[in-house]
Amino acid sequence: MRAVRITAFGAPPEVVDLPDPTPPVGGVVVRVEATGLCASDRFAWAGHDGDVTLPHVPGHELVGHVVATGAGVTRFRAGDRVTTPFVCGCGACPDCRAGRAQVCPHQQQPGFTHDGSFAELVALHHADHNLVPVPDDADAAGAALLGCRVATAHRALVGRGGLTSGERVLVLGAGGVGLAAVLIASALGAEAVVADPSPAARARAVELGAVAAVDTADGPDAVRGAVGDGGARLAVEAAGRADALDLGVRSLRRQGTLVQVGLLAREPVVPVPLMIAHELTVTGSHGMAAADYPELMALVADGRLDPGRLVTRRTGLDALAGALAAAPEPGGILVGLPRDPAADRSALPVQPVPG
Repeated sequence: MRAVRITAFGAPPEVVDLPDPTPPVGGVVVRVEATGLCASDRFAWAGHDGDVTLPHVPGHELVGHVVATGAGVTRFRAGDRVTTPFVCGCGACPDCRAGRAQVCPHQQQPGFTHDGSFAELVALHHADHNLVPVPDDADAAGAALLGCRVATAHRALVGRGGLTSGERVLVLGAGGVGLAAVLIASALGAEAVVADPSPAARARAVELGAVAAVDTADGPDAVRGAVGDGGARLAVEAAGRADALDLGVRSLRRQGTLVQVGLLAREPVVPVPLMIAHELTVTGSHGMAAADYPELMALVADGRLDPGRLVTRRTGLDALAGALAAAPEPGGILVGLPRDPAADRSALPVQPVPG
């Protein structure tokens, strides 16, 4: 199979030929239709994720068809079209049995703990507990985003933040998760105010339905003014920046909640005295378990949520490898189509790797 491979952190990836994976016990091999390039892929490529060992195939946000099943798989078979949460729980621990696979202590993560979906084929673990069926008529590029940024945004807003119809939520960062949060808020009858330093990203957020977009440089007073009612009852930090976290906390109303989603390369400093005085809550959110997908998939099925609206560029593996090492386009969301015959295969040479 062709795959994108990282051999040194921070160095340009290669496109190589690798042996096809085999399904693990309880797992499957999926032929990848589409795979998204996520901020956490760049985070791992830069060497900030301790689970990643080299050489490594990144990619954790995918849709495709099962082509092989391992021993013990009963719910899925070859030909099934599926996605998966990027956190694959073991299915047996107390957390998994309680529907909390996103915090499973034995979790596997494609593209982090093992080779991922920047490839024509990917092996996935504990399939019966983690795979999510995808309708055959769903757009591949949009469906791939259900594996991470869309599910992550949904759980941060609903599962952790308790967003309700009619509310106005503050979204810090107009990247993949932040823009997905804009779409989801609208689908749920809520409104999103976005704060981002990039004019292009702010414009993209408004295009997708944000009711206001504020430059982070304008500070908390401007953000609170855009949200109204003395500040945000709920904020989601999706930028992975210490300054955005600080801005979000300072933009909350009294007894407000900030849900932290973005990954930070260093431990941040938060305004604890303000948190105490205003009884603020800062909580984390880590993806979404497969058990929680039905509510999200219902939004897609009835047309209220179209993840395909997030996609700005579709390409093959070669350009995907180059994009991993490049600065992200503000407001842009790239999806790779590994087996698209029209995809660009000219950017990098294919280098055979002995099996």
